[in-house]
Amino acid sequence: MKPNQFKTELIALLPRLKRYALTLTRATGDADDLLQDTCTQALANWKKYDPSQPLDRWAFTIMRNGWFSEQRKRKVRMGSGQTPIEDMHDLSDNHNADEHLYANQVGNVVQKLPADLSSTLLLVAKEGYSYKEAAQALDVPVGTIMSRIHRARQMVSQSLNRGSERGDKHE
Repeated sequence: MKPNQFKTELIALLPRLKRYALTLTRATGDADDLLQDTCTQALANWKKYDPSQPLDRWAFTIMRNGWFSEQRKRKVRMGSGQTPIEDMHDLSDNHNADEHLYANQVGNVVQKLPADLSSTLLLVAKEGYSYKEAAQALDVPVGTIMSRIHRARQMVSQSLNRGSERGDKHE
């Protein structure tokens, strides 16, 4: 693969990388920094990329490892660790007002999940990864992916049901 082709493919991944960064960091500023660091790492190591493998998986792995390294360096987590729902507009592809509202509610609930559950759910539900592909991207067994997806779906469902029982607009 030539450098220009690599750059073009990496640029095409930016929206997906940004969404994944938001699920890991839970803060827009941290997500932007993580995205920049990931792109810098990917560009610096582009010759190490195996074109027979999907570029998105390779980039997601760089991002995840970079975030974990950053977390180890920090003594105290900065901020509340939550991303305001208004910053999550790119997670919804819906244009119908009711569907958009529901998608925002789901997005808000997903952001409150533990990071391992929300990032796994994003890869499978939003990015369309199979369980096997998500397991490879996150470097965990397929059974762990299945368990995380099950727990995340249960938690989202329970949270949305509690909100609808109380008549809340947001959980």
